[in-house]
Amino acid sequence: MTTALLPTGFRDRLPPFADAAARLEAAALAAAYAYGYERADPALAEFEAGLAGRLKSARAQDAVRFVDPVSQATLAIRPDMTAQIGRIAATRMAHHPRPVRLSYAGPVLKLRASQLAPERELRQIGCELIGLDTVAAAREVVEVAVAALEAAGVTDISIDFTLPDLIDVLAGGPFPIDAAQIDALRDRLDAKDAGGVAAIAPAYLPLIEAAGPFETAHDRLCAFDARGALTSRLDALWKIADGLKGRVALTLDPTERHGFEYQSWLGFSIFAGGVRGEIGRGGTYTIMHEGGAEESAVGFSLYADAIVAAGLAEVDRLRLFVPVGTAPVTAAAMRAAGWVTVAALEAGDTPEAQLCTHVLAEGEARAV
Repeated sequence: MTTALLPTGFRDRLPPFADAAARLEAAALAAAYAYGYERADPALAEFEAGLAGRLKSARAQDAVRFVDPVSQATLAIRPDMTAQIGRIAATRMAHHPRPVRLSYAGPVLKLRASQLAPERELRQIGCELIGLDTVAAAREVVEVAVAALEAAGVTDISIDFTLPDLIDVLAGGPFPIDAAQIDALRDRLDAKDAGGVAAIAPAYLPLIEAAGPFETAHDRLCAFDARGALTSRLDALWKIADGLKGRVALTLDPTERHGFEYQSWLGFSIFAGGVRGEIGRGGTYTIMHEGGAEESAVGFSLYADAIVAAGLAEVDRLRLFVPVGTAPVTAAAMRAAGWVTVAALEAGDTPEAQLCTHVLAEGEARAV
């Protein structure tokens, strides 16, 4: 073992990709700011109990924990920033008029990784709208997510909607099943296991077919919902998707559950052409206040590393070599014009050695 190695799931971010990630983050946050989302910057670690209990139905098993030598309390390094924004809204900003619009960006650390997603340290960018989970609020959040990605230069975007509480609604209404079988039914539907679903509750089988391109899947789900238990959710889904038609590709998988454990009536995953897996995720959820009070919210998170790794973010390395003896005012004028200047610090320096694409000659940039 050498000290140059990093633990499994960690990596250094080098130029030009670290710069590309920073530009992506800045562009996304600027787009969110234009919609009224102001930035909050939560602490990297906090008390485990507070982090674990802030979002209803959320679990903290994915957090790296350690004992604080000062307080002797167990702390947790954030595996996700959403719960922290919820804490801020419920405490430091409890007096703020609702809804509260906040954005954020920073590193998160996961206790474990999977073979498909081996990274444990990630950069997370996101927005949360706290105090509402109405159709209008959800439409705005999805719109901001798309606008943030577009501002960062991401194209070929697609959104896959889901209904995280679908089984709870149906099991408590038109299609009752034993409470002990609900988790198993969710797993079978999520896996599209028709045989497993049939063995537990055959009435739920049509849900497997109600997945795919948004309009087709929505029609099938409406046909399944003959008793009207899902009418409000299906109407809301249609209104949210309507504003995105022709701008992004839309799909619907109403029984998708993995990763949406704490979302309530709406969840969505964001994809982009050429990227393996999701580049973002969002939905509605509930924040827990002190004393047990609850507050609705809706938000999204984007994963900068996946976007940069897939080459979707701008990796621009136009560098202008400034020879020894160039007047400082000339170099300053080139920077003001948008160039990145790299000054030669000794006579033998060259554009090639400094990875420059252009050289300053006679007051103008010339390609190397």
